[in-house]
Amino acid sequence: MLKKLTPDELREICDESTLPFKSTEQLTPLTDIIGQERAVRAMEFGLKINRKGYNIFMTGLTGTGKTSYARSVVSRFAQGKPIPDDIIYVYNFSRPEKPMVINLPAGKGSEISKDMEKLISDIREEISRAFNDESFVNQRQEIIDRYQKISMEQISQLDVIAKAQGFALQKTSQGIVTIPLSDTKPMSQEEFETLDDEKKKVLEQKSQGLQSKIDEAIRKVRTLDKLAKKELDELERNTALSTINPLFEEMILKYKSHEKIIDYLKSVKSDFITNLMILKEDKKKKEEGSELVQLFNPTAKSDIFLRYKVNLFVDNKATPGAPIVFETNPTYYNLFGKIEGKAQFGTIVTDFTVIRSGAIHRANGGYLVLQAQDLFKEPFAWDALKRALSNGESRVENIGQEYRSIPTVTLKPQPIPIDVKIILIGTPYIYSLLNTYDEDFKKLFKIKVDFDIEMDRNPTNIKKYAALICKTCRTQNLLHFDSCSVARVIDYSSRLAEDKTKLSTRFNEILEVLYESSTWAELDGSDIVTKEHVEKAISEKIYRSNRIEERILSMIKKGEILVDTEGAAVGQVNGLSVLDAGDYVFGQPSRITTKVYLGDAGVVNIEREAKMSGL
Repeated sequence: MLKKLTPDELREICDESTLPFKSTEQLTPLTDIIGQERAVRAMEFGLKINRKGYNIFMTGLTGTGKTSYARSVVSRFAQGKPIPDDIIYVYNFSRPEKPMVINLPAGKGSEISKDMEKLISDIREEISRAFNDESFVNQRQEIIDRYQKISMEQISQLDVIAKAQGFALQKTSQGIVTIPLSDTKPMSQEEFETLDDEKKKVLEQKSQGLQSKIDEAIRKVRTLDKLAKKELDELERNTALSTINPLFEEMILKYKSHEKIIDYLKSVKSDFITNLMILKEDKKKKEEGSELVQLFNPTAKSDIFLRYKVNLFVDNKATPGAPIVFETNPTYYNLFGKIEGKAQFGTIVTDFTVIRSGAIHRANGGYLVLQAQDLFKEPFAWDALKRALSNGESRVENIGQEYRSIPTVTLKPQPIPIDVKIILIGTPYIYSLLNTYDEDFKKLFKIKVDFDIEMDRNPTNIKKYAALICKTCRTQNLLHFDSCSVARVIDYSSRLAEDKTKLSTRFNEILEVLYESSTWAELDGSDIVTKEHVEKAISEKIYRSNRIEERILSMIKKGEILVDTEGAAVGQVNGLSVLDAGDYVFGQPSRITTKVYLGDAGVVNIEREAKMSGL
């Protein structure tokens, strides 16, 4: 049997006498989220489990406090976790196109970066000083003089042999040639032509014999040059080693517990010796080198010393626990890093020092919080995120390499192992789409944290609501609310929930009322928010958005829209349609009529007749 309800029976009025306080100033601020027991249990389990695929998707309508809760609960969990390693990129001396990645304890990354800068500076100074030292200069000159003396002796002996056979030796661009002598003077071409064939033949035979000796002497001289260069290189190498060995030993001793750093320092030392000539002439190249010289000379000093730098990719020195990254602009490059380029003479050049980290690298070992709606607006970002989570690694690579018609040589940094908990925040609609159409989603986001839009209206939750108002007043510098105004806010919350036994958990709309009530109290000159201020805030909020509702009511009053409210009529009833104006929802009364006419015999399936059923 239907019962006609009175307006009072459709609502619950909070009795302010049941609230044991005069003002929210007397309360303890709320520290936890309220009305989301299901979501809290799911979230805490999702943060505790450390298995592949157990990332978290927080779903619920906008305004239920998902982001605020995520920020607070993740911060609490992160405090008890270890600080992840720093990540650096260094030059790969065996494969320059593949920079190497090295993990170091937090704080060591910036330390090694500064130490390498100092090492480079010290080596440049010490090498320059050692090669300008008087002792080194004298040893070098002694080697040069010794081999030059031997070479000159070879040439002198050859000259004596040539003169004994009637020839003089002359240096030309083609080498050393023999010229016949005439009365101890070189014979001219005209004189040579006047000789008979027999003498010419004899001279040519002698010349050929001398030429073989000349070739042999030149080979000896060249061998001497090679020996001299080898001895000079050995001297320079030994001088450089004696100079830089103490510097490297100091670094190796400092980082003796880091095997990869020791191997890297050994490679740096070896490369220093290999490029000794460039290092030795650093000062000269600095004076003579211009931008054009550096452009056309790939071994210029700037490139040589650049390779010894350290790219501090991720620095966790100031991280108190596990890192937490809230990426508000999740573009592909912001998430996964990029390789920057430098403009140089109309072209773009790059190197390992301009490899930049993304949010997923900075959150490695911790938590990365993303808004789903923002993520799906960015091309490539979602697919790259799934790939990183599936493979457990992230590669720093620029977009578009695979779409080039002609492959180009570029950097391919070593991938970085990824151990990060992704927390994705989105609406139920987005969750439903992903769960239905993306087969990878179920494998990667196994924890659903579902936020409800309402909770039971009971004394416990009413007290928590009052504590929430207290917290808001303190954190947002609002005027405090008296017990009557708190009771009115609670009634408004039930109105939002559209159920007198429930309270709304769409806290954004509640906060709007709190902000506006405090403002009306300030404008009224009051030092506390009263019930009248809350009602003023609610009524003004409605008035700003209900223009369409008032227009429809006005048309009903004028008779432009006909709605009978008394009596009865055959085939006619009154209905109520709910209109949503975006920021305001209201009901519109409507007349519903029907027509009756003769039909076919038998039972009629309305859905089949409307072609909405297959039966």
